[in-house]
Parts: sequence; C-alpha cells; structure tokens
Amino acid sequence: MKVLMFGWEFPPHISGGLGTACYGLTKGLANQNIETIFVVPKAYGDEDESAVRLVNASDVLVDSTDETYQEFWKKITYLEIGSNLIPYVSPQEFARIAEENRLEGVDHQKKVTSTKFEFSGKYGTDLMAEVSRYALVAAGIAKKMDFDLIHAHDWLTYSAGIAAKKITGKPLVVHMHATEFDRSGVNVNSNIYDIERRGMEEADRVITVSNLTKATVIEKYGINPDKIFTVYNAVEPTDKEVYEVKRHVKEKVVTFLGRLTMQKGPEYFIEAASIILKHDPNVRFVMAGSGDLMNKMIRRVAQLGIGTRFHFTGFLKGADVDKMFLLSDVFVMPSVSEPFGIVPLEAMRSNVPVVISKQSGVAEILKYALKVDFWDVHGLADSIYGLLNYNSLSETFRKYGKDEVDSLKWDNAAYHVVQVYESLFK
Repeated sequence: MKVLMFGWEFPPHISGGLGTACYGLTKGLANQNIETIFVVPKAYGDEDESAVRLVNASDVLVDSTDETYQEFWKKITYLEIGSNLIPYVSPQEFARIAEENRLEGVDHQKKVTSTKFEFSGKYGTDLMAEVSRYALVAAGIAKKMDFDLIHAHDWLTYSAGIAAKKITGKPLVVHMHATEFDRSGVNVNSNIYDIERRGMEEADRVITVSNLTKATVIEKYGINPDKIFTVYNAVEPTDKEVYEVKRHVKEKVVTFLGRLTMQKGPEYFIEAASIILKHDPNVRFVMAGSGDLMNKMIRRVAQLGIGTRFHFTGFLKGADVDKMFLLSDVFVMPSVSEPFGIVPLEAMRSNVPVVISKQSGVAEILKYALKVDFWDVHGLADSIYGLLNYNSLSETFRKYGKDEVDSLKWDNAAYHVVQVYESLFK
C-alpha cells in the first residue's frame, strides 16, 4: 500500500510534538510495508528519509494553465488575507513579529497565482496564505503521483488533503493531533475551527490521538463517531548511549518542557514551585520552552520572589532536550488540555519520573505516572515533593516507568493505523 501523506514539519526541523509524531509513525509504517510519500511545505535537505520519500512543496512548479489547477480553482474558495493565524501567539506577540518582518523586508503579498511558491514551513504571519497555497500545490502533486490513499496531519494540511481527494477521488484519512479547543480554550479561532470541521467532515476516516480528543471531536464538531478511531502515539526507542552530564548545582531539579502557552499550563507549574520552595529550598525549577506567556511567567516568578531557584532556558531541541532530562529529577506536564503528550514518554525513557495532568491523553495509558488535575496546584506540589523526597517512590516510578514506555512503540501505533487504512477497502 502506498500513502500520500501531508505534514507541516519533519525532524529535525520541528517546533513541537507534531513533527516528532509524524517521524515516528512513518518509521512504524515502513516496518508494516507501507510506502509513504511525505509532503512538507519546505524541506531543508537534512531530514531522515530512510522510511519516507520526502517531497518539498517549495520545489513544485505550479502552471495555472494546467487543467488540474483550473479544476482545483473551481472547487476551492481562496481568500488571501494578512492574517494573524499564528498558533499559540498572542495579539501583542503577533504585532511584534509583523513589525520585525516589515523591517526585514519580508514580502507577504506574493500572489497565489505565481509559478512556484517558496514556503517558509513555519508558523508565521502569512500562515493562512501558506495553508491555501499548500492546498493548491497538493492538488498538482496528487494528480501526478501514484498512491492508494491520502493521510493529512492536523488542520494545517486538511485543505491539502481535501484538494488531493477532490482531484483524485482517493480516500482521505485525517489525523487530529490537537483541536482548536486544546490550543485556545474557549477563545477559539473560527477560521481554524471551520477548517478542522470541514477536514473531518470530508474525511473517510478520522484518527484521534486519545479518547479525550475523540470525545471533543464528537461533542464540539459533530463528527460521526463511526468513522473516528483512537490510535495512541508512542515514543522512539533510543539507541543513544547514556552519558554523564555534570551538574553544576547541588539542588534537585524539576523540569517543565513545552510551549509557554495557555494549553500547557505553565502558570500552575510556577505556583506549585512556590509552594514547594516554602518547605524545601533545595530545589531548582527549570522552564524549558518559549511562547506568548514567556514574559508573563517571568513576571510571576519575580512577584513570588523565587527567581534564584527558577530558570528559563528558552526553546530546546535535539541533544539539549536529552541533556535536560539527564539533569532532571522530576518532569512535570500540567497541561490544561493535552490531546496526548509525547514529552512525558521521552522523560520516562530517560529514567525521569513524571507528574502529568489528568486532562491529558497520555494519562489514559500510563500506569507509572503521578496524575493530578491541572488546576490543583497543591496536589501538583505534593506529587513533585513526594518524588523528590521519597526514594522508594521515585525508584519505583523510574524502574517500571522505563519498562512501560519501552513497550509503547511506534510499530504498534502503525499497526493500528494500517488497520484504519485497510477498513477503507473492505
């Protein structure tokens, strides 16, 4: 079976869990004898193509006189706007980015009818225009490729998936990694919501990463439950040698690693840290990540007077993430709404005990993780304190947590995805 897959990012060029999940899944699918053609807006040339054939949408020539594009043009309405659809960015942060781009001479007025599009492949100020152009290019790619079905990851590629289906008539699977309700809470962006809903309505199958997400898709989007299948994410087994990292502080280290956004609950981590430090000053807290709440979080740490025990690293990736885990005694994910959550699995793989919110998809499958409601900062503080101070507890979670995560393989996830694929042809 051959799959035409649309994604927005692919390692090592990622900004979150989506690219990591796409990489793991495609490797698992390769082991299931599935051939994957993976289309990204922008390829950099250093991606791992051992399990996929990577197609760079920026290299695709678009001839507006070709009947494929004329046919597409009849079936899609395109509105080119100077949109602030940057996921996870506040209006103030958007204004700052837009001003930087203006000063740098970035051209956001390039028309959709140009011959070739140079995608940024990022989450920038021109995102909605890029999503629409990507759908146009997808129609041309689909018309020329040989494949059996289409698989589109998250809202950014749903329009591309629909375009490919309209042009070829091939079945469409959409993968819901996070909904707009997860990202924005009650303040949903209606444009993104509409794209998500239409993508799932047009799809022949919908894959959700947890039952938590499945329930949201049914309740908030009105999607037929009969075509929704839950397939849990996994974590790549590590073949890296465990090496010693010299710690330059004597205190124990508690780590938050994720985007500093409403969805990830960084403020609850800070409040719990303040509670712990009143009872045990020999702890350091690390907030690794970036996002629109960064400045607010820094101000809150200063207000609480815990700055000498709190560290902001900015966004980490690759070897720096591995190093951070090796320095950590406890990892915390206090997400307000987390469709799945791969990072706790990565921490557990590194022998770090974890505390996660009950409002996360990964809580559905993990036994050896302490689980609390995201808003319960005292419960969060108690859980962290227990793992820091009771050796038998932390050792149990380290030992059995590592074994548990090692059994959560992408090969298993891929097997279930293939079953979804095969259901389309019965």
